[in-house]
Order: sequence, then C-alpha cells, then structure tokens
Amino acid sequence: MKRISDLEKIYVQAVLNNEFRTSLKNLFTQRLEKNFAETFHRKFAVSFANGTATMHTALVALGVRAGEEVIVPPLTMSSPALAVLHNRSVPVFADVDKKTFNISPESILENITKKTRAIISVSLYGLSPDYGQIPKICQEKKIFLIEDNAQAFLSRYKGKMVGEFGDFASFSFQASKHLTSGEGGMLVTDREELAEKARRFCSLGYGGISAKKGKITRTDIQDPNYSRHISLGFNYRISELQAACVLGQLERAEELVAVRVKSAGLFSKAIKGTDWLIPQEVPKGYQHSYWAYSLILDVPDPEKKWLQFRDLFLKNGGDGIYAAWKLTYQEPYFLNEVQNYPGIRQRYTKSLCPDAEYLQKRMLQFKTNYWKISEAEKQAEILQKTIKDFKTRYL
Repeated sequence: MKRISDLEKIYVQAVLNNEFRTSLKNLFTQRLEKNFAETFHRKFAVSFANGTATMHTALVALGVRAGEEVIVPPLTMSSPALAVLHNRSVPVFADVDKKTFNISPESILENITKKTRAIISVSLYGLSPDYGQIPKICQEKKIFLIEDNAQAFLSRYKGKMVGEFGDFASFSFQASKHLTSGEGGMLVTDREELAEKARRFCSLGYGGISAKKGKITRTDIQDPNYSRHISLGFNYRISELQAACVLGQLERAEELVAVRVKSAGLFSKAIKGTDWLIPQEVPKGYQHSYWAYSLILDVPDPEKKWLQFRDLFLKNGGDGIYAAWKLTYQEPYFLNEVQNYPGIRQRYTKSLCPDAEYLQKRMLQFKTNYWKISEAEKQAEILQKTIKDFKTRYL
C-alpha cells in the first residue's frame, strides 16, 4: 500500500492541467468540502491553509472576544492555545485524565468563570475525550465547544463520529496526519451562519461568498464598483493543489486509518504482560484511530529511564520514539511572555496541571504509519526485545 496513490496524483495533475486558470479554480476545493461534510455527518465544511487557522477562525466566527477565556488542555501541540492568543483571548489550562490523557471534564468545571466563552477539546493521538460530559457542561454553562481533531479521523465516541459534537470541529492535513496534503485544514459545523462567518474570515472578509460558496465570480470583479471587503479577514484559504490531493486521501480514508490501527494492535501485543508500560486507555464505546501509539513508562526516575529506553530501542533497530510535547504553559514563550499578558490569571508554575505534568515526562509515542505491515511487525518485535533488554539492565 502507498500513502499517496495514483488517485491523488490524477487529481493533482488535473489541477496542473488547468494551469491555475481562475475560471476553473475551486473545483476540487468544492468537491472536497462537500465530501468532507458528508463523511463527518455535518452540513457545512470550510477548507483552510492549516489546522491552526481553523481554530482561530472558529473563535472569531463564534464571537469570542479579546480578554475572554477559552479552556484548553496543556498536553498537546500548542496550536489550540496559540489560536486563542491569535484571537487576543485568554487561554486557561485544564488538567487531563491520567488514563486517557485527554482533557478532564472535572478540571474543565473547576476552571470555568464568568469570562469563559469556549472550550477547545483535543482528541489526543486519535482518542475522543469524554463527549458524554463535555457537551453537557457546555450546554449548562452556555459556552461554545470547538473540537480539535487534528489527530482523529474516523474516530468514534459511542457510535457517533468524532467531529459531530462541537459548534465547530477542526481537522488538520499536515504532513504527519491520517489524511494529508502536506498542509491544510478543515472546519465543519451544522450552522449556516457560522459557516458563512468562517468562510468570510478565511477569505479576506469578502462579501460575495457564503457558507458553501468560496469564490467571488468573474462578473463581480469585472465591475469597477464592486465592493469586495465587508469585514476583517485573513487569507487562510487552502490551495486547489492541496484540495485535490486531500480529496484523494479522503476517498481512501478507511484504508489509511486501518493501517495505523493495525500497527497499534501489533504494539499492543508486544507490550502484553509488561506492567510498567501502560497504554492510553480506550474506554468502552470509544473507537481509537491511532495517529500514534502512546505508552506511559511507569518506572522510578522516569526522565533518565525514558532516554535509556529510547536508546535501547534505537540500538535494537527501532525507528525511534517520540516524546510528548512540553506542556504548553512550560514552553519558553508562555513562561517568558504569555505569563505576563493582561488577563492571564493562572501561574505557570509546577503543579498547575499535575496529571498532565506526571504524564508528559513518561510518555513514549510510537509512529503507526507503516505502509508495509511487515515494517510494523518488525518494529513490534524490536519493541519486545527492547522491553526484555531494558528489564534486564535497568529494572
């Protein structure tokens, strides 16, 4: 199996054959948006240049204002918090569940104030957060929910597709993701007015577009009296080349996700019976899409032992082990700059989110995108050998 198949190449070549003529622009973008909305059971989809622009746009479309608070998890790539800052709003960090690694509903409740306007939840590594409790909290407290599903394609929560729960749901097509065009992103929603606001913000504030129309017409721009810009907007639009590529990926989504799930299954077998390697818990009724396979190295002196385990894995022929991101509030920019912003009420000190801090230094992330299953089988065997060697040398 190939990650990029002949289908994607045919679609991309069609764009090149059009020589970027504006009269033919957006044909693949329109098809992608239509098919994406249908796949994720939403009424509207708006495409973007990347999966950070999506979340910034969602906040703007929802009317979240400067100085208002948005709750985010700290254990993820920093994009959710950065999107909040792009909007001049205030990120508030809620702790995570120690077993699922996802944002904790209990911690969300503890961090809600009169200034809270939204939550950005993350489906970490492809596992849904608790979409039984989180939407209820949003409804009761009258705050918005934005799903960050950059790592979750075709994941499910109790029969529903991840992407069906938020006022907006955001997806990424960055190079490492299940579906990719190198970069790109998508927002989905069921509310036409939100889709139209999102479209306008990502398209320079153009007035001649709508929830499902992403391009002004030739007649419009041939009128000297035509007014283009009716509001502030950014140029966050996806390119037609990206749209063509990811359209092909979307049509192959089941097989692309299945590869990762199968690889994760091999890793699960490899660690069986090892009580000091603890996988991300998948509760009953959840369907994981395994953007990565993540474990906790539950041993004394985890920071030293983490490097020893990684080095052994590499020595045995492993592809390497990715570390978890630094917690967002522990990144230098947040410590040195954001901590002193007006409206920031949390102190970015140790124990702000104790469960996230416990997990971050112990997490081992294994890649799952092995397009030849024999390669995944080899890595699982190397993991088994590494476990045996590590136990003999260090435990």
